[in-house]
Amino acid sequence: MPALSPTMTAGNIGTWQKKAGDSIAPGDVLVEIETDKAQMDFEFQEDGVLAKILKDSGEKDIAVGNPIAVMVEEGADVAPFESFTLEDAGGEKEPAKQPPKEEASESSEPPESGSKTSPSTLDKSDSKSKESPQPEESESSGERLQTSLERQPNASPLAKSLALERGVPIKDVKGTGPNSRVTKQDIEKYKPTGNLQSASSAEPSYEDIPASSMRKTIANRLVQSMNQNPHYFVSTTLSVTKLLKLRQALNSSADGKYKLSVNDFLIKAVAVACKKIPAVNSSWREKDGQVVIRQHNTVDISVAVATPIGLMTPIIKGVEGLGLGGISAQVKDLGKRARDGKLKPEEYQGGTFTISNIGMNAAVERFTAVINPPQAGILAVGTTRKVAIPSSSEDTPAIEWDDQIIVTGSFDHKVVDGAVGGEWIRELKKVVENPLELML
Repeated sequence: MPALSPTMTAGNIGTWQKKAGDSIAPGDVLVEIETDKAQMDFEFQEDGVLAKILKDSGEKDIAVGNPIAVMVEEGADVAPFESFTLEDAGGEKEPAKQPPKEEASESSEPPESGSKTSPSTLDKSDSKSKESPQPEESESSGERLQTSLERQPNASPLAKSLALERGVPIKDVKGTGPNSRVTKQDIEKYKPTGNLQSASSAEPSYEDIPASSMRKTIANRLVQSMNQNPHYFVSTTLSVTKLLKLRQALNSSADGKYKLSVNDFLIKAVAVACKKIPAVNSSWREKDGQVVIRQHNTVDISVAVATPIGLMTPIIKGVEGLGLGGISAQVKDLGKRARDGKLKPEEYQGGTFTISNIGMNAAVERFTAVINPPQAGILAVGTTRKVAIPSSSEDTPAIEWDDQIIVTGSFDHKVVDGAVGGEWIRELKKVVENPLELML
């Protein structure tokens, strides 16, 4: 199993493009491998013949370095390898796995220890709990009909509160207090009968979905980020009325050469802010036993893209030197290839700052995002809203409508102090609300 990315420890076998006995030339695709990041083609770099496939399509979690096939030189006889097995190739090692945390541990007490938690005691308790009392037919008292107030359950306030909390039908509880008043103890001792008990004791319905290699990697990296990077958050409201007018003007004169999105403008604005506040365009590094803060000279923006197999962050490199048209073209190309699983490792590994935009969902007004390590910042972008604001001119109505977006920056406090994060947000707001500066 080849290591197709630096973080890959195991992979899944996709579709074999060659079968046993086929010749292979340099550059030929041998097999599809699902890495911890994407589905990738493994190209063989030498002449040879595929003698035997040891791992079939669909096999999962194969540790890097484990044998998956046997290759021989061109012209060699492959017949002796027909019965060749994985053990003949030296066997395999298991990928590193964490012990399950959610499984219930076995009882360490002897069955007849007398403890309330011993297996035999629990079994007896369970068997008793399954026995339901026989339903009793209530007898008519022969008294006059009661008013609605008189039909209120005769129960203490505490009993009513506990019944509501536990979902106990208080009218079905027989009170043992004065004048048959239902008490807290009556609610605690109540056991449902008949169909109610069957419904409550039914096992929950669910489906266990195996986590893909990418999902495991995403989980590990985000847990690492939250545990090791002290996040803090800075929010602001951006007026994008001028930006939307500029976008409309540029698109209408593009003659189909490009179609700019709001996100293209925001990517460029983030790069401008990062050049003005370079401390944000930095990362926390450990090098040769020493801790350093690496301040990057170029702004490489990772753009979060939702794909069928998980979140990916393709990188727009050198954004400070790109125009809006170039940014738009790269975003469309990388986004499509990310969804198709065709990105190369160097196209999604790295970056100096990330932008996550789910503003296309009109229900999302604002959110906070988790930093993509080793970066020191990420910008979360909400949807565009029309907000009534006081008019700035006496010749217009008392109020006017302004298009606004709420953005939230997440910063790593190890690298970016709170005041610096605030300065960065101010620079971002300044350039977004005066979008002609993006053309300079």
